[in-house]
Amino acid sequence: MAGADPMAVVAELMSRHGRTFAEDIDADVAADTAEAMFRLLVFATLASARIRSSTAMEASNALFAEGWTSPAAMADSTWEQRVQVLNQHGYARYDESTARVLDDACHYLLDTYDGDIRGVRDAADYQGSREHTLLTQIKGIGPVGADIFLREAQAGWDELIPYIDARTRQTARELGLPGDPRRLLMLVEREDFPLLVAALVRGRLEQDIDQVIDAATQR
Repeated sequence: MAGADPMAVVAELMSRHGRTFAEDIDADVAADTAEAMFRLLVFATLASARIRSSTAMEASNALFAEGWTSPAAMADSTWEQRVQVLNQHGYARYDESTARVLDDACHYLLDTYDGDIRGVRDAADYQGSREHTLLTQIKGIGPVGADIFLREAQAGWDELIPYIDARTRQTARELGLPGDPRRLLMLVEREDFPLLVAALVRGRLEQDIDQVIDAATQR
């Protein structure tokens, strides 16, 4: 870690992993549409399970391919239909429980926010900590799921920037980068911060932290 310039580390990290998870589920979070944020919520729900993030992406996209891109559409599907899709896309151990969780979450969104997860912002008065709390009231979204959602949502919900969870802060420190969100923000343009956070998460998942540091010292 010694001798690696922070800007070089960021450049190397971004070149390898500078892509949000929202991009992989076709969720235009920056546009902050109801569909995009619902897609992100579904991914956060699936990624909360003890399962690979790539599997969560695959299963999320399979659900969306069925046309279930809103709480109303998802709620109109049957439990058996959701189980079948989840089972075929990596959730054999969690298909039945996850199918129920998605149904409960969609009905909660319909009852509480008229089917629009963006209502969380208004209910929280645009305060990130309150948004986190309100998200955990949705079935299937615990603290980890709320972190997953908000890390990505900050691309569209500007009040969240700079949002980074404790585990990702630790990854930043391992790379020799600041663990403090505001100091980390100083290393990139504001609009690129969600990309940096996603890159840190991907770096941890890919387990290539040492390689990133080594490559950064060669820059």
